[in-house]
Amino acid sequence: MDLLAELGARRALCIIRAPIIPDPVGLARTLVEAGLPIVEFALTTPDAPRLIEEAARVEGLILGAGTVMSEQDARDAINAGATFLLTPGLRPAVAEEAVRQQVPIVLGAMTPTEVATAVDLGATAVKVFPAARLGPAYFSDLHGPYPDVNLVATGGLNAENAAAYLAGGAIAVTAGSGVVGPKLAAESRLAEIAQRAKEFLAAIG
Repeated sequence: MDLLAELGARRALCIIRAPIIPDPVGLARTLVEAGLPIVEFALTTPDAPRLIEEAARVEGLILGAGTVMSEQDARDAINAGATFLLTPGLRPAVAEEAVRQQVPIVLGAMTPTEVATAVDLGATAVKVFPAARLGPAYFSDLHGPYPDVNLVATGGLNAENAAAYLAGGAIAVTAGSGVVGPKLAAESRLAEIAQRAKEFLAAIG
């Protein structure tokens, strides 16, 4: 799986973070059918490795694990079926494990120095967080010194503002609670999630 090619083609990925996810297979299938197949299950969700293992059965799903904080987290997620990893900030041990296992990793960063460090650690792409606080122009600014770094905009994005970050130079944007709200996931309100996913994708063109 070429994560950069998928991000460039899809331009969006979905973050799932909830106190409980009773139907990970149905949720994953709903997102794939809505046109949002790149999905990250955050490890802050209880029993996340099991959820990843179950969701991995869904055809067409490009499955990742997010909020990966340690080398053991990385191993658990990969063993469960995650095909890419994301971190909220710079996590050298996670990056080392991902590179060792040849699994794409998106490292979190905010400052120009952190972006450079993420690249040095072997990041496939760099997740800039919190994007909504930094603004779309910040992505254009980062591409001044780092024209070839693939940036993913994360944090506070929704159907109203996400397109501006793509226009600013992000390779992709994240759909979080605006699409898969914790309550919607916990209650398996899949039709509503599908509608929100379609609205998000329509908004980013």
